[in-house]
This record gives sequence, structure tokens and C-alpha cells, in this order.
Amino acid sequence: MAFIPGTTIVLPQKLKVQFGFYHPRRSEFVTGEFHQGLSSIKSFQPTTSKLPLPLSRKLRHTRALVASSEYPQNADFPRYYGRKEKKPFPIPVVELRRNARQRFKDRKGKPKGRPPPPKQGLVVQSLVPLAYDVYNARITLINNIKRLLKVVHVHACGWCDEIHVGPEGHPFSSCRGKYTSVRKGHHEWTNAVVEDILVPVEAYHLYDRLGNRIRHDERFTIPRIPAVVELCIQAGVNIPDLPTKRRRKPVVWIGRKEFVDADESELPDPVPEPPLKPLLTEIPNSEIVPPSSQEETTLLAEETLAAWDKMRKGSNRLMKMYPVRVCGYCPEIHVGPSGHKVQICGAHKHQQRNGQHGWQAAVLDDLIPPRFVWHLPEPIGEPLKRELRSFYGQAPAVVEMCVQGGAAVPEEYKTTMRLDIGIPSSGKEAEMVV
Repeated sequence: MAFIPGTTIVLPQKLKVQFGFYHPRRSEFVTGEFHQGLSSIKSFQPTTSKLPLPLSRKLRHTRALVASSEYPQNADFPRYYGRKEKKPFPIPVVELRRNARQRFKDRKGKPKGRPPPPKQGLVVQSLVPLAYDVYNARITLINNIKRLLKVVHVHACGWCDEIHVGPEGHPFSSCRGKYTSVRKGHHEWTNAVVEDILVPVEAYHLYDRLGNRIRHDERFTIPRIPAVVELCIQAGVNIPDLPTKRRRKPVVWIGRKEFVDADESELPDPVPEPPLKPLLTEIPNSEIVPPSSQEETTLLAEETLAAWDKMRKGSNRLMKMYPVRVCGYCPEIHVGPSGHKVQICGAHKHQQRNGQHGWQAAVLDDLIPPRFVWHLPEPIGEPLKRELRSFYGQAPAVVEMCVQGGAAVPEEYKTTMRLDIGIPSSGKEAEMVV
């Protein structure tokens, strides 16, 4: 049976088959009705002849379903910076200069804008409750970690700053401490404390954040406190033992670095106000009570994870309004518009800088460093194997403790924990993985 172009074959309704194709050189969709016995591959090849096309039919485009997520499936581990490497700038210098030139062009011919309240010596009132929440979240986090340490095993190396959460230390030869060549990179595990999990980052307490920069000879007269606490104090938290200057009128700038306090004599005398929220206190180690059941451990782990998330997100919001500086060569932190002048930097090539710090804008991980540890897929099962190291994931020590305590894995940490990667059972099976 021959098929003549330009004609229509009348077939029974049950045997009609609708088929269509798109010609690559013609902007039209060609369709036709074929007999079931003619449905061969060669008969469907595009031709130059036109088939009868009903005008009422319209082309329907098919759309592919794409699964999207805010976080990637897997992410690389945070890079380890050696002693001779400098921290990268949060924003490259080239982009900073480009943005400065653009701001200068936009301000040309326009009146000068008003500086933000912290630069005028004032406190942002809308962020004061957040500062109290961050302070209490830090105290809650410390108290809960002390209780979790009673039921979750955490090991710390006696020679380096690496820790591991699990029944026993990991077998990886990654020690960078003293005499590592003698020990062939093996760790010597001991019991960890709170300071091993939450890295203590201290900063100088400023009585006046707009005052003169701290000189080198004043380094022993000014107290040092945790950097997160100093950030909360500058954001509005009142602590009797750590007084700070609270202005009620904005300062008057008479130069780039010179200002004069406004006259506040017309205002009524300040009345000491009670704290906006009750401040929590740390529980002594002798009064720590471990959780009595698995249900209580799970609730404690979830509360700890919520306090960790509240402290980090709240601190990140405060840092956008109150500047924080970090040294590009060492972990020194300074909460204030400009860094101090204390010459205590002992990092690489500090002789060329006369011991002074190389200040740059800090990020959240500089203020609250997340100490990453290896993630155990099965805390009670088999320990980690040395030959399967590339298949294991990592997570901050606080998150790993809470996960092993029974809390759900947060969505933002699933990328580095590599939960969707199948772990081989042996080294021979791992060699077969492409």
C-alpha cells in the first residue's frame, strides 16, 4: 500500500495513530495519521511534503521537572589556612575600590547623608532585644554542652587543636602538633572540655567605642572578655561589672577622626534602668546534672542546637550594624570601628609589621569559629576506617554532638555531612568507585 503525499488515508477509529515531529529546517510542526502497520522507524523520517494539519490543534511544549534546593547536595570542607597564609578579604580589594568609586559618583552634587547610629555614638534600639537574646543563647549553649558532655563522648588531641565526637578517636594521621613526625601524625586522645568545642575568642572591652584607639602600653589595664559578649554590650546589653558609655544625643563630627559630644545638660539626669531581659549565668561544673533518660537527652540536644543557631544568626545581624575587625594573620578580634594598636601579633612576618595586626573586616566564622569534626554515620556501629576517609563528611562539633544526642540534622549542615553518599564496606570496594 503506497502513501501518496497530499492525501488522507481513512482508517477505522480503533487503528488510527497520531504522530508528529518537528522539522529542523522548517518552523512548523508536521503531523499525520498512520496505520498501525506502517509505524516503522523509516516511515517517520521528515520529508519535504506537507501533510494535512488541523488548524485547531496547538503545539503543547513539555517542561522538564527540575528539583531545586537552597543548599547544594554536597559541599567542600572549610579550607585549612597554614601559619604562613593570610586570610582572604570577605570582599576583594578590587571590588571594594570599584564600589567606593561608584559611591563617590552617586554622591556627587547631593547633600551628605546621615551616618548610621553606631557612628554617632548611639545604640540601635531595635537591635537591643536581639543583643539580649544572643547573650542568653551563648550562656544556654555553654550550660547545655556541659550537660551533653556527660553522655556524649568527645575526645581532644593532646598535641593539636583537633577533636572528635564519638566513642573513640578517629584513626586518621592528621596531627599537626609538636613531635608529629615521631608519632607519624597519630593523635593522642584525651577527654575534651567546653573550651575545646567552643573556641574562646576574646577581645578588649571598650568603655567608649568612639574613643581613642587602645595603645600598646594600655594592654594590661583594659580587661579582655569574650568577643560575643563585647558585641552584645556595644549593641545595648547592660552588665554592671562591664560599664560602657551610653550617649543620648549624637556626637558632632568636626573632622574625619575628631568629634565633640553633644550638650546633654538640658536632658534630665539618667536613671539606671533594669536590664531589658533577665541575664542568665553559667552553671558551675560541680552543679552539672546529666540527663536521666534518652528522651531528656534528645530534648537537651534540640535545645542546644536551637541556641547555637540563635547565637550565630543573631551575631551575624549585629555585625552588619556594629563593625568587627579581625587580624589577617592571627585570630585576634576587635569589636569596634577600627582595630587597636597593641603590638602582640606573632604570626608570619610579624617583624616587618613591628608586631602590629593587619586589620580587615571580620566574618561570622572569625567571631564564632565552628570547629569541624568527622561525622559518624553510625555512632554505635563500626568506627571510622582510614581507607574510607574520602567518603566521610564533617560538621561543627556542636552540631555533631546534638545529632548524636538525638536531634534532627539541620538542613544547612547536610551539605558537608555528606548524608547522601553511600559508604563502601571495605577498601577494595572503595577502589572500584569511579
